[in-house]
Order: sequence, then C-alpha cells, then structure tokens
Amino acid sequence: MPKAEGKLSDEGPLLIFGCGFSGEAIAAQANGKFNAVFGTTRSRANAARISHAGAKPLVFDGKALSPRLIAALADTTHLVISVAPGEEGDPVLNAFDSAAIELPALKWIGYLSTVGVYGNHDGAWVDEETQPRPVSKRSHQRLVAETGWSDFAETRGVPLAVFRLSGIYGPGRNAFINIEKGTARRLVKPGQVFNRVHRDDIASAVLLAAQKNADGIFNITDDEPAAPQDVVTFAHQLAGIAPPPVTDFVTAELSPMARSFYGENKRVSNAKSKAELGVAYAFPDYRTALRRMWQDGSWKPR
Repeated sequence: MPKAEGKLSDEGPLLIFGCGFSGEAIAAQANGKFNAVFGTTRSRANAARISHAGAKPLVFDGKALSPRLIAALADTTHLVISVAPGEEGDPVLNAFDSAAIELPALKWIGYLSTVGVYGNHDGAWVDEETQPRPVSKRSHQRLVAETGWSDFAETRGVPLAVFRLSGIYGPGRNAFINIEKGTARRLVKPGQVFNRVHRDDIASAVLLAAQKNADGIFNITDDEPAAPQDVVTFAHQLAGIAPPPVTDFVTAELSPMARSFYGENKRVSNAKSKAELGVAYAFPDYRTALRRMWQDGSWKPR
C-alpha cells in the first residue's frame, strides 16, 4: 500500500480522537511521519494498546478536554476524528465548543464517517455525488456530524476530508474470527451485497489525504461489493472447514441492529479515492483479503 515518505508535518503533531480499531492502524502508519502522534481513549486501561500502536495516549471521557489534551491540541496541525456521534451530537465538537478551543496551528481535519449515510439504493452504485438519504438513526447522526465538522473547518479556514467507510475488518474482526468463535452464519437475502474495507487501507487513505491536505468527501471501500454468504463460504474453504447451512434472512433470528444492516443494499464506488488521493488498496476484494490474512496469520487479534 502507498505510504507517504518523510514527515507529513514539520510543525506539530497528529492527534487522533478515538484511537480504537481504525485509529490504531492510522497511528501505526503515521508513526515516524509526524513530530508526534497522539491518540485518545476513554480509559487509561487502553494506554498500553495505544502506545504499542505508536501513539501517545491521552484520556478523553467524551465530555471535557483535560489540560493535557488542550496542551496537545495547541500544537496539533493534523486532526483525525474517529469518535461516533450520539443523541447529543458529536462529542468532540461539543467539547471544543465548551472549552472555546482555538487550535491555532491546525492545518487539516479528517473525519471518519460511514457509507451508511447514503441509505438504501436497491443494489445500485453510489459515489460521492450521490445525495445522502440515511435510514438508521446512527447514519442520520453521522450526517449531522459531517455537517458540523464542515462548518467547523470552514470557520477556521482549514480543509476537511470526510472518509465514508464501508464495513471495517482486520485483525481480530473478520470471518475467521467468527469461525473460531462458532458464530459464523450464511445468511441469504437474494440480491443483497455489501462493501468492506480493511483497516490498513483506511489508514493509508487517511495519511495520503493528510499529506495532500485533501478537502472533500471520499468513499474508502474495496472494489467488489459482494454477498455476505459468499464471504463466509470462502473463509471456510480457506480454513478447510465445511461452511454452516444456509439460513433464509426472512426467517432468521436477528437483533434489530443486525436486521437493519440488511435494509440497506448498495454498491459503493471508490474511484475518487484512487484518482484524487492515489489510494492503492492492498485488500481490493474479499478473496484477496481473506487469502492473505489466512496465509500470514493477520486475521488473529494483535
């Protein structure tokens, strides 16, 4: 995958709000490219994990900015937001407003959103020009947060890259883990497809955008939207295990959240991320990804 050469910023650090599953990958690839990399967590118990990823841990409780966090933000040139909004809005924006934060050194913002903002398109292709029409509450909240960050960036005169991500997978979160746990299912809803994206491809895209001070919306997703049962079947073939029986979506027992995912059916284009950011996806489809992860063992938790 493409990685920026040298430092992306000679003036200040990268700060990742929400250094979780995707944030860790961003921190790992950013290490050595910035003067410093910071990552926030809600609990000090996660500090070792964040340090291992190459970031300096800072606690953000989702409400108030600590003195240490405010001090780091004063020098931050590149800001990545990977925190989900809630009923009360985006917690980072709310905290910034409460603290009247100024961010004097800020040059660029990256916001991790979701392709869920597009809603359902009955299997048709969507791209960044497609009008959002979110269905679920969480996708509505994401779209509101996108607008909030757009206003924030415009007010401060800095570019904002919004990354709309498809279903995220990687070490410890993939079809092989479901096999190991005995929770794999081949759920079939005719015509249903999903896009996916490996967290390392997210990290590559974010850092390429940071290097370019990119502005705009970018779908970060694989090349091949595919039926979920095909992914499950292929993973079992690689593992040398018979796949579970097919289950009809209509009669399947599912949580309301799980069922809601199947209410959105679309094919998401990543052409803009390739053309404007130069992203070369290391995991362009589920077969390439699963085969590689099985062979090198990177499906296991790290």
